[in-house]
Amino acid sequence: MNNDIIERALATLNVGGTLLYPTDTIWGIGCDAVNPSAIERVYAIKERDHSKSMLILASAEMLSPEMPGEVCRLLLESERPTTVVLPARYVALTLPQNLLADDGTVGVRVPKMDFCQELLRQFGLPIVSTSANFSGCPSPQCYADIEEELKRRVDYCLPDDPSFHHPAIGSSRILKVNPDGSLAVIRS
Repeated sequence: MNNDIIERALATLNVGGTLLYPTDTIWGIGCDAVNPSAIERVYAIKERDHSKSMLILASAEMLSPEMPGEVCRLLLESERPTTVVLPARYVALTLPQNLLADDGTVGVRVPKMDFCQELLRQFGLPIVSTSANFSGCPSPQCYADIEEELKRRVDYCLPDDPSFHHPAIGSSRILKVNPDGSLAVIRS
């Protein structure tokens, strides 16, 4: 993993900038998930309606100890990328209102990809993750599929480094914690 890439990504996040970066599913656009201004920039870059909330990538340390054990195990131990939509109180940090869905929930994924894990470890805060496409357009399956205009709109576009290449997984499985604590499958 290229340390210069991590350092430049961290410098961008630290000043409220936006990234185009690889995740364990597809390439995404992200920012500091506790910075409301940076989140607004991501909505603007994607031309995304605010009624469509975005998920965050987080490390195990960023999850609240109050999170139900079954949900925590799903996030930490699932072999396939899994996003769980849950009440924001299960994240150990206060998230801005413009990141949350109308019902006060947020999608959380704990990435397995080494780059994302290291970025989260060094940054120390969750990172917004939303597909690297304009709202309503197909999600890119690889770096070459990302529209040039989108690349120009972000503050730092990570290079298409060979260490980021992995089979295109596509979207993650999405589960939601219901008010009674049960889990519902939104996307399998």
